Amino acid sequence: MNTPRHARHGSDAITRDPVTGVQVRVGVMGSAGGDAESAVAEACHALGRAIAERGCCLLTGACPGLPHDAVVGAKQAGGHVVGISPASTLKEHVETYDSPYREYDVLILTGMGLMGRELINIHSSDIVVIVGGRSGTLGEFAIAYEQGKLIGVLQGSGGITAALPALEARLAEKKTGAEVLYDEDPVGLVARLLDRYLSGGYVCPCYPRNLTEGVQS
Repeated sequence: MNTPRHARHGSDAITRDPVTGVQVRVGVMGSAGGDAESAVAEACHALGRAIAERGCCLLTGACPGLPHDAVVGAKQAGGHVVGISPASTLKEHVETYDSPYREYDVLILTGMGLMGRELINIHSSDIVVIVGGRSGTLGEFAIAYEQGKLIGVLQGSGGITAALPALEARLAEKKTGAEVLYDEDPVGLVARLLDRYLSGGYVCPCYPRNLTEGVQS
């Protein structure tokens, strides 16, 4: 399937999936609480900006913390941002989950709680990026790995990211189709993930067979 995709950078460009033709969605999953070091927050800001400048849609769990730093960076670069909220109403989103909403172009109120919302986050992301995080983010990594997603890990962002290389090595015996890339540079990580995603060498096993028969693996 020969679907046009933009190679140029800039918020006016849209990067499309070479198989489906849909805008590539990059999910950023990570620490929603705690006080992050300023350098880590700045790295997440740069991550979001890079995602927007490369023409992708940024998807998060509509939470505060490091994912929201990425949201702010994306919006400042003119990017498109979708939030998947655990709440069933905006009142619950703000008052119960103490979460932001003004920066989102689309806010989806799932009513599924934090753990239920994680499934939608991962299933709706073409690429998943892990920043910091604790047990909830570890769960998102595990779901993404099981689903065969292309995963990026922003090294140096704290939380579970330091433990993921060893964990991945233990998971390697199970061939799910997942690929994991590590990088300390948020801009470089986004570039490497998109190069791999658009190369034709990686195809998510979640795609229908009739769409992927002509794609080289």
